[in-house]
Amino acid sequence: MSVAKKEYKRVTVKSLVDMKQHGEKISMLTAYDYSMAKIVDAANVDVILVGDSASNVMAGHETTLPITLDQMIYHATSVIRAVQRALVVVDIPFGSYQSDPKEALRSAIRIMKESGAHAVKVEGGEEIKESIKRILNAGIPVMGHLGLTPQSIYKFGTYTVRAKEEQEAEKLKAEAKLLEKWGCFAIVLEKIPAELAKEVASSVSIPVIGIGAGNGVDGQVLVVHDLLGMTHEFNPRFLRRYMNLYEEMGSAISQYVTDVKSKDFPNNEEQY
Repeated sequence: MSVAKKEYKRVTVKSLVDMKQHGEKISMLTAYDYSMAKIVDAANVDVILVGDSASNVMAGHETTLPITLDQMIYHATSVIRAVQRALVVVDIPFGSYQSDPKEALRSAIRIMKESGAHAVKVEGGEEIKESIKRILNAGIPVMGHLGLTPQSIYKFGTYTVRAKEEQEAEKLKAEAKLLEKWGCFAIVLEKIPAELAKEVASSVSIPVIGIGAGNGVDGQVLVVHDLLGMTHEFNPRFLRRYMNLYEEMGSAISQYVTDVKSKDFPNNEEQY
């Protein structure tokens, strides 16, 4: 049976809960700059994540760890200027919230005040409990992130699927319920077995957004550069490429170079 979609002029954290309750899947994509965010928002994506994945796709780093709070605020500010409909969530970067709840609050406040973002996202569960509570107590919406948490990649040592073993799966299920209890408005589950993700989504009342977590969750998130095929070395099973912009852009730029060298560009109609 099809589900009638409600039109949201502005998506809020409450809108996402409503979508879950009515069985409407939530769409979420990353954006890091004004031009891309304008396109993503106009396409009616529900949530735009200003992800610390900017460290990889925008700056060329191997991991998400090097990006700074100032850089995240810069990207978030650029995105916010473009957005009219989507809920904008910003990753608090590595080292800005894990060890000190007071620093976590300061980081979240800076993101909200300086960028105009609508919410923040943090990775982890029990170990960052006090940081999450401190941010929530200040009235700042928090999205959680469990499973493969890229900021902890050196602890894991690999980007492989998480929570395949029973002990880790039980811990993840418990922490999802804790995130809900503490007041998080949604949870991202990254690279975990589909059946486990479905079980988690059914066990909590808040939306669960998956990336590499199957179709039994409440929504999906992808990195927009991956979806559009601007990146070409990254080929995980969960990624569906909707375009191949790497080749198309390369071909267009090569043609431009050829036209300049051959004096074909600009022609008489392209000059004053």
